[in-house]
Order: sequence, then C-alpha cells, then structure tokens
Amino acid sequence: MSTFAKRERLLLADLLETAGPDAPTLCDDWRTRDLAAHVVVRERRPDAAGGTLIKQLASYRGRVLDEYAAKPYEELIQLIRTGPPRFSPFQLKQVDEAANTVEFYVHAEDVRRAQPDWSPRELDTVFQDALWSRLERVARLLGRGVPTGLVLRRPDGRTVVAHRGTPVVTATGEPSELLLFAFGRQSAAKVELEGEQDAITRLSETKQLGI
Repeated sequence: MSTFAKRERLLLADLLETAGPDAPTLCDDWRTRDLAAHVVVRERRPDAAGGTLIKQLASYRGRVLDEYAAKPYEELIQLIRTGPPRFSPFQLKQVDEAANTVEFYVHAEDVRRAQPDWSPRELDTVFQDALWSRLERVARLLGRGVPTGLVLRRPDGRTVVAHRGTPVVTATGEPSELLLFAFGRQSAAKVELEGEQDAITRLSETKQLGI
C-alpha cells in the first residue's frame, strides 16, 4: 500500500520547522503556527475539528485552535510528526491515505508557496495519478459555488467537471496543480485558463473554490 500521507506529513513537519512559527502561508491570514495548530486539532480533537463544516461548532473550534496555537511551536511540530493518538481512526493506513494525502500535500504547498523563492516540486507519475483520483471524487464539491462552468483538464486530455454552467472555463495543468487550484489556491497554482476573459477574471477572483 502506498504511504503518500506519511511522506507528505513528514515533509509538512520539516517545512513548518524550517519556516519557523511566524512565516506566512497561503491560508489567508494564518501564519505557520496557526497552520500547525490546525493540523494537530484536526487529528487530535475531533470534538472541535467538526467546526470546519458545522457553523454551530465554529466558535468552539476557534477557541481550541487558539489554545493549541499557544503551545510551544516545537511541541506542535512533534505532534504532527508522531501522528494521531493510538486509538484514532487516522491510525488505520487506509483512512490515513484517504483523509490525509491531499490534506498534507495542500498544506505543505501552503507553506512552500508563500515564500518568495519557491518552485514547483517534481512529483512522480504515481503520486500525480493518486492526486487525480482524489480530485475526481471531490471536484464537484470543491467547485459547487463558482460563478462559471469549470472543467479541470490534465495535459493528456483527461478531464473532470467541477461545476456545470456557462460560460465554461477550462483549467489545464498537472493533477497536483489542479488540486491546488480547486482548493482555492488560484494565485499559486500553475494552471492555464481557457475561456471568455470576463469568466476567467471572475473565476480567478472567486473565494468560493475549495472548502
């Protein structure tokens, strides 16, 4: 079984450690300390993690995030490296791969691409295919609020429809870049956009991509 999630976890921990607690990220106003706290809370505090999707839990999640962000930064990094607690479902390899491969890849790029001297990583075909498989499953969820039709296309021509509508914008790039684009990192994703210019502008500026 692949271990993409474990590899991306360790890379994310290394990037966060190297950047330090106050470096910028692509996650709006989050600094690296805030991002590290988010990763730890997601794995270790399921009572609060639901606040990402459930509005009624949002304020509680915010308090828990603040509590973890106040911890020593080195402790947060170590918690990310060691992974979830013993009886967490994330300990199961199948769950870890399904739930964390994209999570850790995107957040690793959140740290990398917020720096001025970043360049795209060279990713092997197997990992690109794994990211594409996951993108196919979540594309419509990620694109549900965009103001245009949106098609995501690999360089080899394979496509997935993220949102049905007109006018249509087609984003072309490697699966890793399309994934970042679909998760709302439009400004940092290396994709080519085709379609009417007004539609491209609206899509590039929308805050509705991603969850």
